Amino acid sequence: MQKTRLSVLLFAVPAFAGGFFLQLGNPQANPEARKLHAVLTIQATGCHSPSLAKVTGMAIGIVNGERREIPLKFEGLSTPGAFALTRQWPGDGKWVIQLVGNNGGQVTSSLVLAGPEGVDRYRQRSDRREFTTAEVDAMLK
Repeated sequence: MQKTRLSVLLFAVPAFAGGFFLQLGNPQANPEARKLHAVLTIQATGCHSPSLAKVTGMAIGIVNGERREIPLKFEGLSTPGAFALTRQWPGDGKWVIQLVGNNGGQVTSSLVLAGPEGVDRYRQRSDRREFTTAEVDAMLK
């Protein structure tokens, strides 16, 4: 019985090692991000080289009943793998910010709600894959 448990644990460890994630942060806590008037900071984390991480994004929203998609630009910060996001979408409507991180074949993504009050980083979803259009649409409802 003891050998069986040990074998299971040894096989389980690699499944959790070497993850790659996007950590969303408060731009007010970072002087560089504050200077840029950022609405969100993104930090690539996990067992990888953060300086090699690439982050892309899209603001997807409904304004006056019409779906809009706006490609986002990110400002690199002095910490390797850290980025600042400024508001690049209109203030009206409901928006989902779709973030996708890539690093050496690893993919991670996050969906974050945004609206007239700003970005709500506490109401977000993350996964180690890209989200589908249906999942983005569900957050917009």
